[in-house]
Amino acid sequence: MREHQWIMSDKDDQDDDTSVMVQTRPKTKRPPLYKVLLLNDDYTPMEFVVHVLERFFGMTHAQAFEIMLTVHKKGVAVVGVFSHEIAETKVGQVMDFARRHQHPLQCTMEREE
Repeated sequence: MREHQWIMSDKDDQDDDTSVMVQTRPKTKRPPLYKVLLLNDDYTPMEFVVHVLERFFGMTHAQAFEIMLTVHKKGVAVVGVFSHEIAETKVGQVMDFARRHQHPLQCTMEREE
């Protein structure tokens, strides 16, 4: 909850009744964001990666295919940026799904700079 502080300022050396009210409010920091990364491996089928991107990150087939190619060529790709809780959930979902389908796909998260 934000606290408001009102500061009253009166000028005593003047006869007229003028006062200034200034509202100060503490700056609320935005929570840090986290990048969710997908890492390449030599065993997970490309089609499975595309399916993961569509299912857990809401990508179209074309978007998922492009990201999958980036993972394949560069070894890693950012697949989304989220709050800590959401990033953690996405990583867990992807890792569980990959394990259940017996693929070694790796998904991690790191704080965005």
